[in-house]
Amino acid sequence: MAERIATQIQTGGGRVIVLFLLFLVAIYALITAGLPLFAIVCISPLFILAAYIMFSWKMSVFWLLFFVNFFVQFKNIHFSLPVSVPNELLQILLIAIAIIDIRKEPLFERTLNLMSFSLSIWAIFCFIELLNDTCGLGINFSGWYSLTRMICFQIIYIFIVFTLYISSPEVLIKYFRIWAALSLFAVFWTWKQKTFGFTTAENIWFENTGIRTHLVSGIIRYWSTFNDAATYGCNAAGSALTFFVIAITTKIKWDRIFFSISGILVTWGMFQSGTRTAMFCLIAGFIVFLILSKSIRIIVPSAIVGGFFLGILIFTNIGQGNNQIRRMRSAFKRNDASANVRTINQQTISKYMQDAPWGIGYGASYDNVPANNKYAKLSKIPPDSEYVFIWVHAGPIGLTVFLITTAMMLLGACYITMFRLKSKSLVGIGSGLCGAFVAIQVGGYANQVLMQFPNCLIFYGGLTIVYILPYLEPAWIEYENKRLAEQEEKKRLKLEKKLASRV
Repeated sequence: MAERIATQIQTGGGRVIVLFLLFLVAIYALITAGLPLFAIVCISPLFILAAYIMFSWKMSVFWLLFFVNFFVQFKNIHFSLPVSVPNELLQILLIAIAIIDIRKEPLFERTLNLMSFSLSIWAIFCFIELLNDTCGLGINFSGWYSLTRMICFQIIYIFIVFTLYISSPEVLIKYFRIWAALSLFAVFWTWKQKTFGFTTAENIWFENTGIRTHLVSGIIRYWSTFNDAATYGCNAAGSALTFFVIAITTKIKWDRIFFSISGILVTWGMFQSGTRTAMFCLIAGFIVFLILSKSIRIIVPSAIVGGFFLGILIFTNIGQGNNQIRRMRSAFKRNDASANVRTINQQTISKYMQDAPWGIGYGASYDNVPANNKYAKLSKIPPDSEYVFIWVHAGPIGLTVFLITTAMMLLGACYITMFRLKSKSLVGIGSGLCGAFVAIQVGGYANQVLMQFPNCLIFYGGLTIVYILPYLEPAWIEYENKRLAEQEEKKRLKLEKKLASRV
């Protein structure tokens, strides 16, 4: 009997039976529980279908996460939900799929490394901060969770997701190509803003909010698909660095051409953002790459070319007629007005922090600290920096913990790149990602860009990739040799065809 029922279910008649039973359940739900349960029963097949699609094409969910991070702040797309919700839901969904899907061996053992240890320390501190009531407002769980999700939980989610889903050389190279493609779209949109002007949504934001920081001395700072120009500029600096490093160290001709062009165009976009900090991001990341490369053949020419362009920017007036170059050049002036304002703000904050070693708390913000509170002014001073933001809310103790754990993660990745990887192209990838991580940290020192979309996903995810490169190296070498063989075969066939045409 059981075999007969199973056979019926596997045929068209079985599907009819299942649908009929579902119809009966829906009618029963409508009669006994009303319309809400009836609606849930009716749409339940859609949930089943969605679950099937996600399990069958789970990498598509991973790439969707990447796309969402790039466009969630796009001025032309309106989200009725907080922008962090779709990002967090996709990350949790990917982790849940990895846990539930037992068709393949899970890769959770790869999560046990120095980066996960560092993140655990930072998470413990963030949980301790729940008890911080410096402002005397009581424990604000909602405020605490909101901030902890931004500066801690999302990094942990990113670490787990990248560890589990960057599982092969094919996925790795596809990741870099999609990253480059999305960065090139950002460049295209910058060109569109510069050439044809803003869309209606962008213009509304610019005139009501952005004009104070995005129109400087008559120069428009373009933000492309990002939330502001600073986030875009620092992202472009780290991205361009990564693409240049891959182009320099890869053995594949097509990759060298593609990532070289990507790096050049993204650098152009960086200049259009007018984010002066981006210059220092690029320089710092470049230095890290040179140190980790351990190759005189790379260090000498790269240092000469980089020094040449830097020298032009600092010591000459070449390109001074270009607004964006002129603004970037002002980054090297010590008497810059905006930098002085930030210094004054930080001096003011420092006085208050003497009595708040744990900060004002994760639940305290400009909208819930009363005007008569001792720390009211502190909660309202613009931090202008991710590090200052953490300093204000977590205090000197929290900032120290954050800096130490960040340094631990970075040094662990640098050690892997320098001493554990043998493939020169993988060393290039590792050094590029480490350099990009340093670049965005420099950006976070000067601007509140570190935890913004898509920076957190890209650069903390990039550092996570460095930790899994040793696991991928054997397959990577085989994959690279295969592509090299195909490249040589194409070259041979092209040469034969050329010689044959001469006969």
